[in-house]
Amino acid sequence: MRFLVLFFSIFLFADDSFITQLEYGRMLYENPRGVGCSECHGRYGEGKVISEYANKKGKKKLLGPKINELNFSDFSEALKKTKRVMPKYHLTKHEIESIYMYLESKKETNKGGL
Repeated sequence: MRFLVLFFSIFLFADDSFITQLEYGRMLYENPRGVGCSECHGRYGEGKVISEYANKKGKKKLLGPKINELNFSDFSEALKKTKRVMPKYHLTKHEIESIYMYLESKKETNKGGL
C-alpha cells in the first residue's frame, strides 16, 4: 500500500514535462519540422554557407544568416515572416521561446568559435 501511495504522489506532483525547455529547444533547433535550423544557421546559430554556385555574374554564396545575436522580438518576428529560402515552420510561442533559450544558452560555448 505504501508503494502505491508513494507512486501516485510522485505521479501527481511530478513536473508534467519529461524534458527541460532547453532540451526541447535543442530538439526543435536540430529538427523542428523535418529540416533543422542548424543545417542553414550553423550549430549554434552563428551563420553558415548553405551553398556556393556560379551564374553569369560569377561565383555566389547562399548564406544562412547569423541568428544567435538577435533579441527575442526580432528572432520571433523573423520566424513568422516568409523568406526566400527559409521554410515556414508554424512554430508556437512556446517553441520559439525554447529555441531562443537554447541558442542563448550556447553563447558561452561558441565564444571561441567552432
